[in-house]
Amino acid sequence: MTQTVGAPGSARRYLHSLWLLSGRDLRVRYSTSALGYLWSILDPLVMSLIYWFVFTQVFERTVGTEPYIVFLIMALLPWVWFNSAVTDFTKAFSKDARLVRSTSIPRSMWVTRIILSKGIEFLFSLPVIVLFAIVGGATLTWGVLLFPLAVLLQLVLLVGLGLLIAPLCMLWGDLERTTRLILRALFYASPIIYGIYDLPGVFPTLAAFNPLAGIFSLYRVAFFPDQWDPFALAISAVMCVGFLGAGLIVFRRLEPAVLKEL
Repeated sequence: MTQTVGAPGSARRYLHSLWLLSGRDLRVRYSTSALGYLWSILDPLVMSLIYWFVFTQVFERTVGTEPYIVFLIMALLPWVWFNSAVTDFTKAFSKDARLVRSTSIPRSMWVTRIILSKGIEFLFSLPVIVLFAIVGGATLTWGVLLFPLAVLLQLVLLVGLGLLIAPLCMLWGDLERTTRLILRALFYASPIIYGIYDLPGVFPTLAAFNPLAGIFSLYRVAFFPDQWDPFALAISAVMCVGFLGAGLIVFRRLEPAVLKEL
């Protein structure tokens, strides 16, 4: 006998369904992979080692802080979460069109389940940080207490972007490729291989208006207190809430058109 969890439309029912869908995504993703969970570690590990090698062994690095591999990975891991989630937003509805049409599940769940499944992968990859911190001799500071705040801000930002991108890409297919191009540019426009304070002139102020700037700086404070930037953090917090509000409005207005398109 199947047990019903929560009343229809309740927060408990929503969270239970969200957990089931996210778990399904993870099982499908790793069921055909011999390495399974290890891909959550290997992917960011290889990326970090490549960038570390290029910017420390091939070119003379003038940005970042030592140990650079830890400095790099503290922003690279959150970027992998952000990039993979936004990429999947572009096909959030088209990928499971039949289920979206035929079930009574709130359509926003097809966005939030992406964020949760990718977020779980992000959490599974955190041992990479521990490994590099031990090898590189990085010192853990009081800033680690702000790590949950960084995760929360990124979560809010992703929900807002997902509610914007998913319906827009469903209605206008060209936006999927446009989103991928924007993500490529955003990687270099975000403080991943460098810090905000490494930028010259007025660029640190301009960079602060990238919501990822304050979030990535907040992650880095765990090992690098000098990366603390209250201005960038405040701007990021305001922009995250702004994207969430815009996403809720746009999603509510476009949901009927998306269902017709499906």
